[in-house]
Amino acid sequence: MEGSRTVLMRRQLHSDRWSGYEDHAGLRKLSSVLDPVDMRRYAVFDGLDDKLLQELSPDITIADWGAGAILFEEGSYLDLAFWIAHGEVDLFLAKQQDSPEPIFTTRVMRTDEVGQLASVVQPSATGSSPAGGPITFLATADFDLPVGAVMRLRDGELFGEIGALNGWPQSVTARTATPCTLIQIRLPALRKLRRKSKDLRQRLDDLYRARTLRQHLATTPLLRGCADSVIEALSDRVELVSLQPGEPVTKEGEPAEHLILVRSGFLKVTQRVGAGEIAVSYLSKGSLLGEPELLLDELDAWQTTTTSVGHSELVRIGTADMLEVIRRQPGLEGRLWASGIERLREVGFTRQHPHRADLIDFALAKGLVQGNSILVIDLETCTRCDDCVRGCASTHDGIPRFVREGEKYNGFLITRACYHCADPLCLIGCPTGAIRRANVGDVVEVEPSICIGCGTCAENCPYDAIVMHDLGENWPPHALPERLRGQPRAVATKCDLCYQSEAGPACVSSCPHGCAHRVGTLDEFDALLRVKALAHGLDQERETLGRPGK
Repeated sequence: MEGSRTVLMRRQLHSDRWSGYEDHAGLRKLSSVLDPVDMRRYAVFDGLDDKLLQELSPDITIADWGAGAILFEEGSYLDLAFWIAHGEVDLFLAKQQDSPEPIFTTRVMRTDEVGQLASVVQPSATGSSPAGGPITFLATADFDLPVGAVMRLRDGELFGEIGALNGWPQSVTARTATPCTLIQIRLPALRKLRRKSKDLRQRLDDLYRARTLRQHLATTPLLRGCADSVIEALSDRVELVSLQPGEPVTKEGEPAEHLILVRSGFLKVTQRVGAGEIAVSYLSKGSLLGEPELLLDELDAWQTTTTSVGHSELVRIGTADMLEVIRRQPGLEGRLWASGIERLREVGFTRQHPHRADLIDFALAKGLVQGNSILVIDLETCTRCDDCVRGCASTHDGIPRFVREGEKYNGFLITRACYHCADPLCLIGCPTGAIRRANVGDVVEVEPSICIGCGTCAENCPYDAIVMHDLGENWPPHALPERLRGQPRAVATKCDLCYQSEAGPACVSSCPHGCAHRVGTLDEFDALLRVKALAHGLDQERETLGRPGK
């Protein structure tokens, strides 16, 4: 029964996604749930047994499109890849971008004089550091297209898979050039296909190498400025690795034979301490792993164990290949030394401060590492007056955008308010595009005028930070999709950081006790915890000194 309900929900989601503009959307026909016999008609499923095809079928549809239909626009977040069974599709830059957007924010860390980690560089909107130096980003582009160029794809070609697998926004617009029959593959099925089908996995890797890898390598902070010949030679030799949640990357004490670049996802870095091990760091997209082991002759084995927290994508560069790149580009060695030294300092700091290891564990388990703005409340100061909630409601037409509930950590409440994630899962699969980047910092917002209340974003959010609000009215007779007509109307509501208000987030400015804080990094949260611990220590010292006989 549950499986049937899931199939019906997914079928409706596919229908909603493409039927918002009725005939103008260009969708002519959408298949029902497929059986293995239907799926075997298409080469993309060659070599797969009936059991696997049955598992895949709820996440596969066959769609017939008319010519001139926009399948997606650049900047869209999709949980779909498209395989062309018949027809032609054009890929192009509709927004005339000068350069690809970054998929990660570079954060440079240092250890200050008292050994406390501090965030010292945040890129500006122009991609420069506060000191004026350039910062280079790993690009989101899954097609290296010059402005004005068009790439035409034909039968048997796949597209959209790089953005779907990595959680990146699509870098191009896709439009049908002719009537098309497309196999539409949702992310769960795409991951299973990659894991189970050797042929498809090879095809996906070949596509990534052909379309994207050179640009990704050339725009990483490590390899920026390298000669084209160096990037070309390296791209032919690197290994592409896809990881499942909990899958190991390195094991402490085993031979270190690679430098690793994280394409997407999070890696947990642990190290043995006594009879156990502790979390000493974590890595996210754009991060490097293995600099000390590469550069120091005495470190020929991995110094840490590294594990994938969720689904992750890596580029693995052999030690000999990386040393050859360093020989040809001597400036790279200095960058590797700087990065490696910071990694060793961070590991050393965490070993000396066990609270940091506990915080890293908690942050990875609860998703705090994803967040760009997390609302935390000091429960020892909070009087539960709810002025933060009322302030939020008064700023948003009487509808509060968060709930004063959530996980607790060392006396702080991590509220169920939007984290404004670096990789927002809530953006994936919205049928109307109502939930989107506001193009103001990291803000993710909902545009209520085009939200149809389907709840997809709320279901996708891992942190229960999106609430469906009943508007107390029904959809009008002309509403699209037609199934909405006359039905109760609801909209998704979530924190938008009050970005249109000069006063900033009302949850913070409305708190009469100063116990509500917005933290943008794990280090900012750690700083709050340290200040609180210091205050407790001073209070205890005063109490001790104030006792009779002291």
